Amino acid sequence: MRRASLKLLIDGGVGVEAEKALADLHLDVQSVRRIDPRMPDHMILQRAVKENRMIVTMDKDFGELVFHTKKTHAGVLLLRMESASGAMKAHALRTLFSNYARYMKRKF
Repeated sequence: MRRASLKLLIDGGVGVEAEKALADLHLDVQSVRRIDPRMPDHMILQRAVKENRMIVTMDKDFGELVFHTKKTHAGVLLLRMESASGAMKAHALRTLFSNYARYMKRKF
C-alpha cells in the first residue's frame, strides 16, 4: 500500500505539529480540530468510517467504542504519548508511517 492511499483523521489531542508531519508525508490528513473541536468520539468514529479514514488519537475511549461496543472502524492508532512534546509525537508518527503505513489499514 502506498502511503498516499492511507487517509487519516487526526483527533484534537494529537496536536498541530503531528498533523503537519503527517501531511508532509503526503498522507491524506484531516483534523477534528479544524472540522469541529467539540465533536464527540462516536461522531469522529462515524465520520472516519464514512470517509475510510484511520483515526490517530490519544483518547483511550476509542478502544471502548471499537472493542467493547463492536463499532466498525477503518483503523485506529492510539498514541500513548501523554507527556511527549509536539516534536516528539511528530517524530514518532513520521517514523511509524514512513516505515509501516502499509500494515496499518483497518488495524487498532
